[in-house]
Amino acid sequence: MADADNNHVGGYIAFSYGDFTLYQIARFFIVAALEMQSVAVGWQVYDITRRPLDLGLIGLAQFLPSFLLFLVAGHAVDRFERRKILVLCYAGLAICSGMLLAITFSHYRAIYAIYVVMVLVGVVRSFSAPGGRAFLPELVSEEHFPNAVAWNATIFEGATIIGPAVGGFLYALAKGPSVVYGAATVTGVVATVSMLRIKSKAKPRPREQVSMKTVLAGLHYIWEQKVILGAISLDLFAVLLGGAVALLPVFAREILHTGPWGLGLLRSAPGVGAAIMALVVAHRPVKRKVGLTMLWCVAGFGVCTIIFGLSRSLVISLIALLLLGATDMVSVIIRGILVQLGTPDAMRGRVNSVEMLFIGASNELGQFESGVTAAWFGTVPAVVIGGVGTLLVIAFWAWRFPELRDADKFISVQDPALP
Repeated sequence: MADADNNHVGGYIAFSYGDFTLYQIARFFIVAALEMQSVAVGWQVYDITRRPLDLGLIGLAQFLPSFLLFLVAGHAVDRFERRKILVLCYAGLAICSGMLLAITFSHYRAIYAIYVVMVLVGVVRSFSAPGGRAFLPELVSEEHFPNAVAWNATIFEGATIIGPAVGGFLYALAKGPSVVYGAATVTGVVATVSMLRIKSKAKPRPREQVSMKTVLAGLHYIWEQKVILGAISLDLFAVLLGGAVALLPVFAREILHTGPWGLGLLRSAPGVGAAIMALVVAHRPVKRKVGLTMLWCVAGFGVCTIIFGLSRSLVISLIALLLLGATDMVSVIIRGILVQLGTPDAMRGRVNSVEMLFIGASNELGQFESGVTAAWFGTVPAVVIGGVGTLLVIAFWAWRFPELRDADKFISVQDPALP
């Protein structure tokens, strides 16, 4: 790991670590590729079937591999070199984009082949997501880790802003998804090359004998740490109910009466709000009342979801999504610091794998839930009901997890004896 320049102070200290910078470049390009791809897949599938449920199935196809593989993925991340795992995963995601391009060139109108590729994307992400989160603490010192988390979130949101906007623009320009999939493939290759340039050496981790106890250690650790359990389960249920992203193609076409470019703007709006908030937190970090701050911000997420669901104006919808992203970002950063500093390095892969299962459930499974409720009740009622459900979850979690509600500062742990 490159030594940080001790004279480099302020909100940019994390970038004094060269490997951290390379990792952020790689992460920006791979997230941008996935976001471009998601816009194209969503519009292509809805254009073929015109059924909101099929949009939900895209999320389900990506979630199921994470659900089935999260224990294996977490153990692999703790057992093998995390940088090599990420290189393989980024290359795999680039290949998946190439497969979507091949399907489009074949003029195959059935969506089953697209779902198969989405399953493969889910398999790769089940390893890349916990691998990336566990890899981040290896790149900076513990002292500068909160700043790294904030910038990590900023880079991610920057990619979620640019990716959908570029994807929607290219889709509209080319009148089809082929150019988008081609761009995603190239972008994925760039991310892979950047990961290959990282020279960071991981800290030695004790080799544990594979057993059911060691594989399940992440679940056991989270269950014992109520602050971590409350933080990641809050994200699961609140965002599971409040997620409206899967239905954006329906809102764009049927309610807001816009095209692929409008869908790209809608997909980018949460990222704009989140990126702005992440920059604010990078320079003015949350230091006190971290638990209450997280709860209030997730409540704001629910309120913004309701406003978006009721809106018939593209401008109001964009503002609601922007504020939704801003409130969500604060809770994301707080949860990230709580989990990473509260977990020993030797267990970060397994703990992060469980966390990513929760996050995947709230995102991909949340897309499926949105598709199902939209098919049952209609698109607008599905989003509004979800936002109300998020507020109810916040109230229950504030009562059920007093440890999270009363958490005042971030606390770091030292590696205990392994189980």
